[in-house]
Amino acid sequence: MKQLPSRGDHNCFGCSPVNPSGLHMRFFTDGEGLFSWVSVPDHLCGWKDLAHGGVITAILDEIMGWSAIYLLKCVVLTKSIAIDFVKPVHVGTLVRAEAKLAERTQEREVIVEGLLFDGEKTLCAKARGTFAVFAPEVAERLGIMDEATRAFIDLVNSS
Repeated sequence: MKQLPSRGDHNCFGCSPVNPSGLHMRFFTDGEGLFSWVSVPDHLCGWKDLAHGGVITAILDEIMGWSAIYLLKCVVLTKSIAIDFVKPVHVGTLVRAEAKLAERTQEREVIVEGLLFDGEKTLCAKARGTFAVFAPEVAERLGIMDEATRAFIDLVNSS
């Protein structure tokens, strides 16, 4: 698998390597989907030592969004997510998130499916997200991203 580039000059909760409260997700691809291995920190627990459902949703949103960005060579914004929590995720344990494109419903809309597995490869959560699709130049013109983000998206898309 190939690792996608990462940047350290932003504060995204999901993928920034410098956000002290974030998940520090890194992304890898096999050309058909994206993968990330992440351990939910203790401070993001819900009940007892279980990962909060909102954090699990954030992990799946992040992997699905980056899948669309990388595989479609575009910029996306989440429109909706449906998630099924299948098995609890314990904080401090390594989980694998993966996502792939499911369907291009319109020119400016895509559906992505995401899965989250524990260390025993047991499905813990699954999601289906609908994302609005923007060409990078349109996203920049609409103020969705700045020049630095545009340069990074171009770098990811060229890798």
